Amino acid sequence: MAQLSPLLAVRWSPHAFDPVADLTDAEVASLLEAARWAPSADNTQPWRFLVGRRDDEAYKRILTNLSAENQRWAGRAAALLLGAHTTVDPTGEPLTHAAYDLGQAVAHLTVQATALRLHVRQMAGFDTAGLRADLDLPPTVRPHVVVAVGRLGDPYSLPEDLRVREVGLRQRRPVADLLLGRTGEQLS
Repeated sequence: MAQLSPLLAVRWSPHAFDPVADLTDAEVASLLEAARWAPSADNTQPWRFLVGRRDDEAYKRILTNLSAENQRWAGRAAALLLGAHTTVDPTGEPLTHAAYDLGQAVAHLTVQATALRLHVRQMAGFDTAGLRADLDLPPTVRPHVVVAVGRLGDPYSLPEDLRVREVGLRQRRPVADLLLGRTGEQLS
């Protein structure tokens, strides 16, 4: 296997979060600062975040709009962040790479979380219209991801199907499977 930064090698997306551990203000600020420094097309920085901390109203509204599958475990995370992006620039022109740029911001946030010994799990299973209404989002802001952040919890507190996934070995496709064309054959 090729050399990989330890921050990337140890990163994983758990379902088991410590239900009593909180994030400090400094940790939240550090995560958002990492996201802020992500690259974006034409430096538009179209990402927007709403931070909900356990027991506050934003957290409850985000959690309520998650799919039933995600609600089974996400309520134990210390924070739920809504990741959204603007859809147009200040002149009204569409931002065609905004979702990609948001993904980069969330990736930076994820690596920073790992550096802080926090864990992140990203979710696409949520009610977009419900989040838009419950959080009173402007029409030019599109919810795209919800990110659970917290400290690692006990995998044996999870329902059995999630516990099996939690304690199993991580699986990744070989690099050759990710490459288009003949290039992948050269790496084998």
